[in-house]
Amino acid sequence: MDVIADIVLAAGAFGAAFYCHMLGRRLRAFARLEGGMGGAIAVLSQQVDDMTRALDMAQTTAGDSADRLEERVARAEAAAKRLELLLASLHDLPKEAAR
Repeated sequence: MDVIADIVLAAGAFGAAFYCHMLGRRLRAFARLEGGMGGAIAVLSQQVDDMTRALDMAQTTAGDSADRLEERVARAEAAAKRLELLLASLHDLPKEAAR
């Protein structure tokens, strides 16, 4: 009975040693993958920050352009109204004075 217990104990020890060896290999592979993934994640994070800044600048520029465009449209509408008044006043002039 003692011999069987020793054999089972030795088999368990070898099984645990084999499991620890496989676990160590997986852990080393994961550490290599984590280093590569960590670098890739850092680069992607930096690119996201750059794109966010570029998007904010584009939104600011678009807002400024829209404001300037609204101002110019308002000035153009005012000029068009004045031109309409001038044309309407030309129709009121007598025909001899228009020549």
